[in-house]
Amino acid sequence: MSETARTATQPGDKGGDADGKLDPAAVKTALILIVGAMAVIFDTTIVSVALHTLSAKLDTSVSTIQWVATGYLLALGIAVPLSTWGLQRFGGKRVWMFSLAVFLVGSVGASLAWNVDSLIGWRVVQGLGGGLMLPLMTTLIFQSAGGKSLGRLVTYVALPALLGPILGPVIGGAILTHLSWRYMFWVNVPFCVVGMFLAWRYLKLDDAPAPGSGAAGTKAKLDVPGLLLLAPGTSIVLLGLANAGTGSGFGQTDVILPLIEGGALLAAFVGYALRASRPLVEIRLLARRSVASSSAVLFFSGFSLYGAMLLMPLYYQDVRGASALSAGILLVPQGIGTILSRTVTGGAIDRLGTRVLAVGGFAVVAVATVPFALAGPHTAEWQLAGWMVLRGFGLGAVTMPVMVAGYVGLEKHQIPHSSVLTRTAQQIGGSFGTAVLAVILQSGIAAHPRTPVNAFHSAFWWSVGFSAVAVLLSLWLPGAQRAPEADAGKASAERLASASVEA
Repeated sequence: MSETARTATQPGDKGGDADGKLDPAAVKTALILIVGAMAVIFDTTIVSVALHTLSAKLDTSVSTIQWVATGYLLALGIAVPLSTWGLQRFGGKRVWMFSLAVFLVGSVGASLAWNVDSLIGWRVVQGLGGGLMLPLMTTLIFQSAGGKSLGRLVTYVALPALLGPILGPVIGGAILTHLSWRYMFWVNVPFCVVGMFLAWRYLKLDDAPAPGSGAAGTKAKLDVPGLLLLAPGTSIVLLGLANAGTGSGFGQTDVILPLIEGGALLAAFVGYALRASRPLVEIRLLARRSVASSSAVLFFSGFSLYGAMLLMPLYYQDVRGASALSAGILLVPQGIGTILSRTVTGGAIDRLGTRVLAVGGFAVVAVATVPFALAGPHTAEWQLAGWMVLRGFGLGAVTMPVMVAGYVGLEKHQIPHSSVLTRTAQQIGGSFGTAVLAVILQSGIAAHPRTPVNAFHSAFWWSVGFSAVAVLLSLWLPGAQRAPEADAGKASAERLASASVEA
């Protein structure tokens, strides 16, 4: 057993269950990893506001430039499942630094792109790096916690996701207004460089399973059949959803065929993984209530977060005539709300459990979205800003407890598999929610081109409905632990640490 694992099993240590304090080593690990993760989060939110500008600058159609986002998304879908094998085969520190290097190379290449095809290619490279980083960050942070004070620790995990929607659109709008679009990708460089240095200097090799070790001490082998089913299956589904969001709906051939083909591959993977001894992703974890409920809720949180983030900047630009920079600034109140929720939600997770907070958070999101379903071109901005603060608070209150729920009761070697399952659910849910709301919006505008505000009203009402469904699904999440806090914390720590003996 490693020293980290031995420490995790001791009750009353620095991360102790009794005093509720976070283990300084776990906090240190979280902060180191967050630096690198900020590159991925900022890149995603910045590029999302730049597609029309890129279309004009590179003299290409919107349907072509959309592949700047779609290519990144598909590469992400391919790389996410590989994070589990990479962690087992090479160790967390090595894979983390490798993924940061790949993302750095992709960012520099994108900034130097000579045409739209090269830009799309470099975005695919970025997606491969980002797809490894996002689940790996969550896995390493939760493993370092040893099962203690997960609610407080998840506030660090969620920090990039909270800051990205605040600063990303503003930074992107400012760059597009005052500088060349190429500078959008240079924003990532400092995060990647500093993140690699911090990981090299301070992360320990025993913060993750030992390099090259499988569950039985043998070298972890890549599950090639599983990879050939899961990675393209996820990517093809995402492609179909992306086509639905940029085309004329779900009835088109380029939407129906990818969804059928991708769905068939994913179904085949499920059948294969249920029989395999060591599948690429342990799909049997979905039999656990914590993992299954968290994945389902994260799917619908993608509707509430990403779907509405499509609508809000378009509402300010198309209905109220705001510029890209102004629309980005007007989204800041929602980000402020998410940060405010961070100050109170982390400790509340450990006291109240995930179910209460998720139900309340989605209810707040639904209520705070209603004013946008009623707003007109001249509704006071300060009123909408107030509702956005409340909406952001609800989203922040949802994100953190649902992330914790996906790891309740898991052993250490199961955490990477849960990271992949929950991350994939959120990714597909976000793509699906964005596509559905885009189709609803486009259909409304086509039906009433002179009154686009009515189309936005309809789309926002659908967003309210999705949040209401998420409220019902959240009732399935695990409740507060009934065992005494110290005993429950000790038992959780022992479960999470036990698998490190195998490392």
